[in-house]
Amino acid sequence: MKVAVSAEGEELNDNVSDIFARCPFFIIAEIKDKKVENTRAIKNSAVDQMSGAGVTVAQMIADEGVSAVICGNVGPRAFNILQQFQIEVYRGEGKIETVLKKFIDRQLEKVQ
Repeated sequence: MKVAVSAEGEELNDNVSDIFARCPFFIIAEIKDKKVENTRAIKNSAVDQMSGAGVTVAQMIADEGVSAVICGNVGPRAFNILQQFQIEVYRGEGKIETVLKKFIDRQLEKVQ
């Protein structure tokens, strides 16, 4: 399973970004057997986009083949696009590494 985390930086010890569409980076984490096996950071190309950043980022995340997104907040347009791609959205805050562990242990709030 692949998970995308909105990130303030490129490392697992960076914080989850409060915002989805205009976060500086995304950490793409591959989870297998309840463990994070692989991670990589991707730069958010829509961070300075004048409008429609949520839609652009939701499409970018879907193209990465993720099943879930973890972020502080997600706007309604981006949320709707993620739902269309059947990508679940979870609310998380704090260090990315900690939030991924909470996700694996099913301790994060799912956004409805």
